[in-house]
Amino acid sequence: MKLSLVIPCYNEAANLPLLLERCAKVTAGGDAEVVLVDNGSTDNSPQVLQELLPRCPGCRSVRVEQNQGYGYGILYGLRAAQGDILAWTHADMQTDPMDALKGLEFFKQDSRVFVKGRRYGRPLADVVFTVAMSIFETLLLLKPMWDINAQPTMFTREFFATWKNPPSDFSLDLFAYYQAKAAGLRVFRFPVLFDRRAHGVSHWNVNWAAKWKFIKRTISFSLSLKAGLKKS
Repeated sequence: MKLSLVIPCYNEAANLPLLLERCAKVTAGGDAEVVLVDNGSTDNSPQVLQELLPRCPGCRSVRVEQNQGYGYGILYGLRAAQGDILAWTHADMQTDPMDALKGLEFFKQDSRVFVKGRRYGRPLADVVFTVAMSIFETLLLLKPMWDINAQPTMFTREFFATWKNPPSDFSLDLFAYYQAKAAGLRVFRFPVLFDRRAHGVSHWNVNWAAKWKFIKRTISFSLSLKAGLKKS
């Protein structure tokens, strides 16, 4: 049972040395690979990856020439992955790539599972925001949906093959979680420390204006999911 951990990287050159240091530990046992997706970066990420990847067995990169969204980068990496268990997490080091090895344990008992982290250590305002969004999605979609954007997100290759028209933006987290619930997969959550970014700033969680933009986009996608339910 091989794990493929996909990590989308958009202008994360400053984080890449620390990220790859942790990724090398993920692949050290030989039963995992890490696929770093250079998601249309405009900084010197390609040069940093070219320099560092040879020192990290089991780690490789693929490049999206023009950024087309967070979800697009993840999907690009998932299609390039070779593992039986697929996963993704973030490149900013707020969650540790090593968390994926903890999540992998759930698949040793049952393959029909969907695994996500459950974040702790976050600022109170972010916790309140997450709780509000979780309640909204639960009431709208009539399925328990908690801490939707927590990482890592993990599932089997067979489950991934069933996806139809996944979104290319931040709604991908919601899409995958909802599809798992709809497919009747057992959902397991485990605690993961959510730390501060090692370098740089978030690409979306900058201020309340950015949060509002995220909220509107998420609500729009949620309503389309709801509409699809009524048609089916």
